[in-house]
Amino acid sequence: MNKKRRVVATGLGVISSVGIGKDAFWKSVTSGTSGITEITSVDTTEFNCHYGGEVKKFNPEEFIPKRKVPFLGKTSQLALSAASLALKDAGFSEKKVPSQKFGVIIGTTVGERPLEELVQAWARGGLKEVDRGRVFQASVNNISANVGIHFKAMGLNHVFPTACAAGNYCIGYGMDLIQSGDLNFVLVGGAEAFSRVAYVGFQRLYAMSPDKCRPFDKNRKGMQLGEGSGVLLLESMESAIKRKAHIYAEVLGYGLSCDAYHATAPDTQGIAKAMGKALKDADTLPEDIDYICTHGTGTPMNDRIETAAIKEVFKDKSKDLVINSLKSMLGHTMGAASAIEAAACCMALEDGIIPPTINYDESDPECDLDCVPNKAKKKKIKVALNNGFAFGGNNCSVVFGK
Repeated sequence: MNKKRRVVATGLGVISSVGIGKDAFWKSVTSGTSGITEITSVDTTEFNCHYGGEVKKFNPEEFIPKRKVPFLGKTSQLALSAASLALKDAGFSEKKVPSQKFGVIIGTTVGERPLEELVQAWARGGLKEVDRGRVFQASVNNISANVGIHFKAMGLNHVFPTACAAGNYCIGYGMDLIQSGDLNFVLVGGAEAFSRVAYVGFQRLYAMSPDKCRPFDKNRKGMQLGEGSGVLLLESMESAIKRKAHIYAEVLGYGLSCDAYHATAPDTQGIAKAMGKALKDADTLPEDIDYICTHGTGTPMNDRIETAAIKEVFKDKSKDLVINSLKSMLGHTMGAASAIEAAACCMALEDGIIPPTINYDESDPECDLDCVPNKAKKKKIKVALNNGFAFGGNNCSVVFGK
């Protein structure tokens, strides 16, 4: 096992409420554009939040043969489309994709919408209402399987259902598989379609903001739901150089922690442990980090605890850190969140621009780090940290280097 094999990201694919494709996405988030609009895919009349980050102009037939689209759930459509963009960005055509030692690892929270549709059908009328054809679309493993089948990827195929940290889990596992030599190429990331189950669930937890998502602002009231997909193509440094591929960033390391005692709420120690492990795995000191893409949901507790954890890990360095939250613009894209944010980290390292945290009006003494309020900041970045945290105490941080 060659643990010194360096792993790099050579392709980025993003489907988001602010743009489709990495360039449109990056232009929007660096200009502070909001993708939050009135929700159309879920009936919101019974609740007080009517806005979310839906992807309004997504046409799967631009990426997937028309005959196949009806057989794919929307989450699979989003994942496959982002994967297609990532491979094209890395210099591969669909007819010239490596098949051997080529893997697919995708994360999600809810999975495919047919699953909740089948449950609703059963509740309405029992077995006779359950559509057999939809059963095959409902399985969570279909998300990565559909991507692998489309590109004839013969390597490992896996779904991480680790919710809002899933994208980072996939990146970390993909890094391990490239380092070990088990895979030469791997598509890693996350995907999530707008879900009634997630929407109603967060409403019942009183975690949704009725107007805007204001991460780190004193008057923040909660998150807003979003959808989308982010996929990165990882390969070894040697392979990228041999192919003369464009290298966005190096994946330096990752850290996991699970705090079972705080399964439904963020915990300072659990978050700090994930960041600390990531720094150690990357052989990176706290003072080497220039930028943190936070989990930053905009809920009062999450932002306060994440800030406290950053201060615990970075101590005096935290005063000089620059952080932000893309969820202020995209909403919380659940299983896609940390994957889309990872793509943003890669772009920030390359361009030296940190997207803003929008909707920021009043500072909070408990969230007093530089969150790049409302306007992007130019900054030379050498090392970035990406945070993703989830229910169940699942925390994962990933370190990227220029």
